[in-house]
Amino acid sequence: MRILVAGATGVLGSRAVRILVGHGHEVVGTTRRPDRVATLEEAGASGVVLDALDRGQVRQVVSGTGPDAVIHLLTDLAGFDFAATARLRVEGTRNLVDAALATGITRMVAQSISWAYEPGEAPAGEDVPLATDPGTGAPSFPSIDALERLVLGLPDGVVLRFGLLYGPGTWYAADGARGAEARAGVVDATTARTSFVHVDDAAAATTAALGWPAGVVNIVDDEPTHVDDWGPRYVDAVGGSARSIRSRAEGRSADNARARSLGWTPRHGSWRTSLFDLT
Repeated sequence: MRILVAGATGVLGSRAVRILVGHGHEVVGTTRRPDRVATLEEAGASGVVLDALDRGQVRQVVSGTGPDAVIHLLTDLAGFDFAATARLRVEGTRNLVDAALATGITRMVAQSISWAYEPGEAPAGEDVPLATDPGTGAPSFPSIDALERLVLGLPDGVVLRFGLLYGPGTWYAADGARGAEARAGVVDATTARTSFVHVDDAAAATTAALGWPAGVVNIVDDEPTHVDDWGPRYVDAVGGSARSIRSRAEGRSADNARARSLGWTPRHGSWRTSLFDLT
């Protein structure tokens, strides 16, 4: 297949590109930074500079590359810019979906999050509603809701609700932003209840999802958790001394039964054995 990967040089996108190239696909990867095009070419892909918020440019790139499918991994989280990421999830997704429809592309795989469910103690399956009403006291995720509705409007749209990504290059790596906070004794989680997934397992799911039926799939490990459990362990693993383990809302973990039914199995089944491998 010819695959367009939007957001191809991020921690998840770069891994997905390598897997796709290794499987013999023709890959075109987008990046906002011209200096990263060479990185894509070294990985065996073609690189193109793209501003996903530029509607005309998105239409030109999608029609010009003529992909069989699009993988949407656009975020702006390297610098903790949540507002910019929310805008990408809404405007960038709309631009990609509209360009795909105009070009006759029906298949898109898009990155979402698994901790956006309405709060609850039991791990959520994909049929549990998202938390979109700020009046409930839970964090609301309108940009996630918008992204998912747009992608699922495609005949073959697949939304992957990832757990918290950890592993090399992520926030939870030893040199990542969360690692630095933990060394200072602080864990500030968005939600208390959550699920993790190793970034390599997330990348494997991203590429496998090109062959999955349309719909939503949780991509999380086998062990839902609570910040009171993983937080102190993480602080200890990076050499800190816990002084503040907190969360901003209760949240919810997720269940991976559907992903397993589709043939995906996490190589890193539990954060307990993998999150603290910081070498």
